Amino acid sequence: MKIAFLTLGCKLNYAETSTYERGFREAALEVVPWRDKADVYLVNTCSVTAMSDSKSRNLIRKVHRVNPDAAIVVTGCSAQLRRAEIEAIEGVRLVFGCTQKSRVVPDTLALLGIAHSAADEGCIAADEDIFPAYSTGERTRSFLKVQDGCNNYCKYCTVPYARGESRNVPVCVLVKQAAAIAAQGVKEIVLTGVNTGDFGRSTNESFLDLLKALNGVDGIERYRISSIEPNLITEEIIDWIASGTKFQPHFHIPLQTGSDELLSRMGRHYDTAFFRNRIEYIRRAMEAPGKPKVFFGIDLMVGLPGETEELFAKTCAFLEEIRPAFIHVFPYSRRPGTPAAGMSGQVEESEKNRRVAVLEEMCARFHSEFVESNRGIKEKVLFESTDRNGRMEGYTGNYIRIEREYDPALSGKIVDVVI
Repeated sequence: MKIAFLTLGCKLNYAETSTYERGFREAALEVVPWRDKADVYLVNTCSVTAMSDSKSRNLIRKVHRVNPDAAIVVTGCSAQLRRAEIEAIEGVRLVFGCTQKSRVVPDTLALLGIAHSAADEGCIAADEDIFPAYSTGERTRSFLKVQDGCNNYCKYCTVPYARGESRNVPVCVLVKQAAAIAAQGVKEIVLTGVNTGDFGRSTNESFLDLLKALNGVDGIERYRISSIEPNLITEEIIDWIASGTKFQPHFHIPLQTGSDELLSRMGRHYDTAFFRNRIEYIRRAMEAPGKPKVFFGIDLMVGLPGETEELFAKTCAFLEEIRPAFIHVFPYSRRPGTPAAGMSGQVEESEKNRRVAVLEEMCARFHSEFVESNRGIKEKVLFESTDRNGRMEGYTGNYIRIEREYDPALSGKIVDVVI
């Protein structure tokens, strides 16, 4: 029996799909490309924007056209928020919401009449509230899900409704998963979650407890934290990372807007002064002459309700102050059921697009400056296995992409380079 997987959205979704895939492989299903005529299609959906919801529904209809006789199984955020709409699409047989993910493999196998063993590697026994997951298939890095859900309820966001409240996988389970990843020869793990720094809420552990435990796993040489709220990356965590650990000088920190007025209006838990101080503290703790600069990736949302041209200019001015290495820019999407959707001061789509273009130009300039500031510095690069027309790529600890001629002996290896 053949199964195909389609995934939209974040790295968390990809880690979960990879875990489902291991479970189905254990049950002897053959994994095929989605364009092939599979017996089962598993679609892991996204709902972060209205466009994401639309893409999710269109993808389900597309695979039904590929094989009208196939069973379509749907999970992910759109499945949680738009369940009735998805159940009504022709070909859909099973839909799983945010607390039902541990049922995806066993219930699908039951639908197919295939016996399922609870010991299958892809289906780690877990509380219904939290589904442990990590990605496989890459030789260089794995995404390890450490946490799910969020309690912040920011005014523009559907994530708490789609993924539930904050909860996490216990440290002991994550250490075992990291060891399993290391056993496959993977050298780097990226910690991922919805609100990663909120780790420990459901198990009475702390994020620092987790970092210290993972740091001791043999075989894993590098860790990255995929995204962490500025108020959750504490000075204690920063000092520990800077003391000489496997955690890299690479932070992805959501800002969303450089306007204190909008931060408050959207229910964010910090202001620009706090954000600036956190960036400065990390730089003081981790940077020194001749050492790599810290890579800061910043999430920014443009066109939030009430974002006037003056407030947008404040965001631009704030970015010029903190000078991140990368800006992930996306236009605000009006999500039904969120407080922001009913707020006054909605921004025209054309103006949102103009502001996105301004920030993308700024991002390109900042990234170029960041790379130049690291010229001549010795760094370690983990090279990937893909042959790209005789070239190969890898990333330094501070996330600068390095390219060289392809050498299979370097695949999955960490080597010293001078940037």
